[in-house]
Amino acid sequence: MQLPERVNKALDAFVGEAEIVFGDRLVSVVLYGSAAEGRLRKTSDVNVVLVARSYTPNDAAALSSILTFAAAAIDLQVMFLLESELATASQLFAVKFSDISRRRRVLYGSDPFAAMAISKEALVARLRQVLLNLLLRLRYAFALRNESAEQLTQILADSVSPLRASASAFLEMRGVAFESPKQALELVAAGIRADGFKMSLCVVSEAREGKTFALDEIKRALSDVLELTSLMKEQIKSLV
Repeated sequence: MQLPERVNKALDAFVGEAEIVFGDRLVSVVLYGSAAEGRLRKTSDVNVVLVARSYTPNDAAALSSILTFAAAAIDLQVMFLLESELATASQLFAVKFSDISRRRRVLYGSDPFAAMAISKEALVARLRQVLLNLLLRLRYAFALRNESAEQLTQILADSVSPLRASASAFLEMRGVAFESPKQALELVAAGIRADGFKMSLCVVSEAREGKTFALDEIKRALSDVLELTSLMKEQIKSLV
């Protein structure tokens, strides 16, 4: 599936400007996530990693105009990473970099993720951290925003990415094939509860698309997501 023309144009403009600013210090620019798969939704960010040999505040200032334009045009989000930081970052943020390794497209330069090896220990530790952090945020948000359907819907939508990335990493370590992060979460959910949390996962997907829900409905879905996250966290122990 191809990206919309406006996205391609904005990415080309950003990459072109990055080449000028960094020159031979630019190692690569890598598109990742749903955009790399050609599965952008209306509400999706467009995410890229810019890998450079060095970085200065002057580089940031020089890219300010194109970043402002691209952020407004396609919601471009850029991770600036030094080449020397790749190995450390891949271990400390193992879930995110595992996801990048699965869903990426090189826009410029070499592929820094082609030979990247993330240790099982680092991935398990980070999985547990990501899921626990999500649990803590959801519990607090549920208490704070308990009477606002709109705010709870946004909180639910924001929980999808870390859940899907965690499910993908979990299945990958178990050697289970899946076609997308969405399917990975569905497979993990089906293995946890007989109904696979299907109704609530449907609400989650629709919440990401901007659909509104009654307060009771969104509370049920959020309660299920809390349960699913907690049970996924427990299942991670089986990988140790």
